[in-house]
Amino acid sequence: MESKETKVVESANQKHELAQAILSKECTIGIMGLGYVGLPLARAVVNQGYNCIGFDKNIKRIEKLNAGQTYIKTLSNEDIVSLNKSSKFFPTTNEHDIAKMDVILICVPTPLTKNREPDMNYVSSATKTIASQLRKGQLIILESTTYPGTTQELLSPMLEQSGLKIGKDIYLAYSPEREDPGNVAYNTSTIPKVVGADDDDSRELSTIFYKQIITAVAEVSTSATAEAVKLTENIFRFVNIALVNELKCIFSKMDIDIWEVIDAAKTKPFGYMPFYPGPGLGGHCIPIDPFYLTWRAREFGMPTQLVELSGNINKQMGDYVIEKLRKEMDLRFGKGLRNSKILVIGVAYKKNVDDLRESPSLKIIQDLLDNKAEVDYYDPLISTIDHDSEYPRLVGMKSISLTIEALKSHDAIVVCTDHDSVDYKTVIENSNLIIDTRNIFKNENLEGSNVVKA
Repeated sequence: MESKETKVVESANQKHELAQAILSKECTIGIMGLGYVGLPLARAVVNQGYNCIGFDKNIKRIEKLNAGQTYIKTLSNEDIVSLNKSSKFFPTTNEHDIAKMDVILICVPTPLTKNREPDMNYVSSATKTIASQLRKGQLIILESTTYPGTTQELLSPMLEQSGLKIGKDIYLAYSPEREDPGNVAYNTSTIPKVVGADDDDSRELSTIFYKQIITAVAEVSTSATAEAVKLTENIFRFVNIALVNELKCIFSKMDIDIWEVIDAAKTKPFGYMPFYPGPGLGGHCIPIDPFYLTWRAREFGMPTQLVELSGNINKQMGDYVIEKLRKEMDLRFGKGLRNSKILVIGVAYKKNVDDLRESPSLKIIQDLLDNKAEVDYYDPLISTIDHDSEYPRLVGMKSISLTIEALKSHDAIVVCTDHDSVDYKTVIENSNLIIDTRNIFKNENLEGSNVVKA
């Protein structure tokens, strides 16, 4: 029978061997989920000299990657070809390849259910798949945004069903992704990383790993703390955007331009940070993450009044845009939305990305259709609306060409997403009415009586 001291020595040796393999880049990094987070992370890992196995159940993604084709705008075809030429990137759908991974990063979606509760199916599925292939000496890190307690209460028991113990046989940590698609100032490797774990060895090994690919790493005491960090970051934005959206509605009644107010307020060098209004919130984080906390808080009998109020305000901004359009149509043309031709510019959730997730543009289009308007859209980055299940009526809609004829043929234009590549000069010169939800025409120094801010 092995003594306790022998097991401690073996555990110490195992940790040391993994740490040395990470530092010498002789280990293999595995990434579960090759989406907007996982694929850029794979590039960062390969760029630092590691072998990387990318696992995804979506066979079409794997086929595209093997063919040197991208499916997200943040990486080009050339980037994928470069990954393939490195001979260090191995995309796969084979679960048995997980056993070859030394460090496993879980980067799968964490959406909400229709009842705005956490949908942990992707995380649970990935963890079960890992557990089926688990071996001693592996480090597993969850990067998907989630509620505090997920790593310890959900992942840990599932992994330990293998008979391996966390902190002794295997290691487990949480490090929230901080991807910001479209941000040219920061990328995966230059955005500081937060790492938390519930034992010292897991935390130390995770920190050692991330320091090899990220410019700065901040350690926190537990996985739940790290999970709370991510929620706090996005709730901060969520609440402040709701505040400025509400101020926009109030100041509009007073005939005060919210964007002019913000531009003046941000000249203060302390105590103020600018946030900007819009037609609503979109993306995979800000509209969703706060409700992971509200769900978790209910288990502790704690209300999240400010978060829920902010959610209601942000959700109503689409209605505000529709009402602004309705009033302007009646005032200028003496007609309502029924049978009117409306062109929505931009369906991506933010500028310069090709991402439809939670886009407020989709709700606006749906509401216009419900009001019996004829609706077209133009988006230079999204040719077809083909995957948003919340609005099945929109699936299959295709972007029209932004021609002078198309602009003139529509009664009104609603700018929901201010992509840089749009020719706004042509838009303003050939449109009957423009509802500008992003202040883009003022930003482009374009003025016209046909532009109404919303």
